[in-house]
Amino acid sequence: AAAQDPALSMNHPFYDVARHGILQVAGEDRFGRRVITFSCCRMPPSHELNHRRLLEYLKYTLDQYVESDYTVVYFHYGLNSRNKPSLGWLQSAYKEFDRRYKKNLKALYVVHPTNFIRVLWTIFKPLISHKFGKKVVYVNGLSELREHLKYDQLIVPPEVLRYDEKLRNLHEGRSPSPAKMPPPRPPLPTQQFGVSLQYLKDKNQGELIPPVLRFTVTYLREKGLRTEGLFRRSASVHAIREIQRLYNQGKPVNFDDYGDIHVPAVILKTFLRELPQPLLTFRAYEQILGITSVPGVHFQNEQLQ
Repeated sequence: AAAQDPALSMNHPFYDVARHGILQVAGEDRFGRRVITFSCCRMPPSHELNHRRLLEYLKYTLDQYVESDYTVVYFHYGLNSRNKPSLGWLQSAYKEFDRRYKKNLKALYVVHPTNFIRVLWTIFKPLISHKFGKKVVYVNGLSELREHLKYDQLIVPPEVLRYDEKLRNLHEGRSPSPAKMPPPRPPLPTQQFGVSLQYLKDKNQGELIPPVLRFTVTYLREKGLRTEGLFRRSASVHAIREIQRLYNQGKPVNFDDYGDIHVPAVILKTFLRELPQPLLTFRAYEQILGITSVPGVHFQNEQLQ
């Protein structure tokens, strides 16, 4: 199965997340219920994926099916320290899925569970109702999944198929067939957020100042220097996401359209926050923190983080 739906439009409201193919709507189970798959191996490193956007995309997708009974298949293989969401995110995600989502979820199949899943279950057990807990089914191999679902309709990532074959070979004492893992999914050619400054320079004909930085700073210098609370106040979350999507797709942004000087300020902060390596670099971090011990310097550590 392809990582990305070829019919996916760049105008999709969650194109930046949907293009990875993390979520797929994949046929029906043996009771005629819609099946939605979640594939961890499709999740890029955390600095390249806005997990808040992922949660909203998940809700956006489920909203189309939750009025009827549905089933979720969770392919755990591929979750690692680089792409794993925080426990805080998982907790808030569970809380955000209110009764409307949980009521019509008839089964949650966890495929290839690991000790991490069991530890997670122990941590979250106080939050999880007994009724919901009964819907969770652990599936150690794809052959078991065939007993519950119309397997030929499922979209199973090649990485999961290879991992399942490896497990079966180990169980049967055979050496696994060699297979190359596909390289990580590259960012969009026009990507602006969550990519390195080197990547931006290479994609911008060697221009040293990234477009987002240039446009926001120019706009703020022209129209925002006398604004009280600049860089301290928040802006519309919807507007910020829309602008990120436009920039990542290489489309023009006119800050005048948003009527809020705090929008470009928040965009600038977001751009800097999502850099894989901060401007002051991890290497120089300890030295920079050492400045705080110099007499006469009175700013707080969190300003450097």
